[in-house]
Amino acid sequence: MKVKYDREQDILSVIFSDGIVFESDEEKKGVILDYSADGRIVAIEVLNASTQAENPTKVEYEVS
Repeated sequence: MKVKYDREQDILSVIFSDGIVFESDEEKKGVILDYSADGRIVAIEVLNASTQAENPTKVEYEVS
């Protein structure tokens, strides 16, 4: 899994796999879900991330 933040475009991406994106849906305004051909989520993109997240450049990782 990768987390990327593009400062220029203000897009936060959480990429779950390197699979090919077959379809994308904007489920809520500014939140795009990318799906593979078999319906699995490949990535989530948050547009205008700096207005959605307190600090889009800070990432915390936790395993429990």
